[in-house]
Amino acid sequence: MKTFGLIGYPLSHSFSKKFFSEKFEKEQIANCKYELFPIEKAEEMMDLIHENPSLCGINVTIPHKLNVIPFLTEIDDAAKNIGAVNCISINQSGKRPVLKGYNTDAFGFAESLKPLLEKHHQKALIFGDGGAAKAVKYVLEQLQIPYLVVVRNPVPNAILYSAVTAEILDEHKILINTTPLGMLPNLGSFPPIPYQFLTDQHLAYDLVYNPEEPTFLTKAKAQGSKIKNGLEMLYLQAERSWYIWNS
Repeated sequence: MKTFGLIGYPLSHSFSKKFFSEKFEKEQIANCKYELFPIEKAEEMMDLIHENPSLCGINVTIPHKLNVIPFLTEIDDAAKNIGAVNCISINQSGKRPVLKGYNTDAFGFAESLKPLLEKHHQKALIFGDGGAAKAVKYVLEQLQIPYLVVVRNPVPNAILYSAVTAEILDEHKILINTTPLGMLPNLGSFPPIPYQFLTDQHLAYDLVYNPEEPTFLTKAKAQGSKIKNGLEMLYLQAERSWYIWNS
């Protein structure tokens, strides 16, 4: 029996367990199971692997996306550049387990964004500058799309929401929300920008997927903008994990 799973703390609910359990059943994938492994400290991962010789791959969620890195044998370019790992392949066939870290968020975001891009989508605004923004920045750099980061409180190399003008929105036709604004239960919250200046040339992408249409997307859609939530990104990054574990 091959075992896969998710490490993080706490793990009260998990998209990953539901996704993989349904995948195994639907695709009739035998001798595989997906478990939740709530561990408080990243170093506990090594004990977990030692105690579970059938463990072939794990997903990583908060608070361990950075802290697992010192325990890895190898790390791929995306994870290295982003500075966060959310997928680890495990080979336990030798004396010591070989652990390689990946960041599948970048893959999921890139593959869900690229089909939406048009000629006029030349520059982007990124709302928020936390962990989720790192994968977005990496992808935009790979696609050679210049971006501006927009934040609530002053930080280097970013502008404030209050500085977002009609001129800035006219120049930046891709808008990406990487903050939890609009996520359950805070349904009424949204990035505070002048939505009246959005047009049908704009693309609004929200990493939030619960609810399916956060207020940010509703307000952009009202201006005729193209919209996209983070659900496809979530599915793509999960499928990417499966590909990594089996390649």
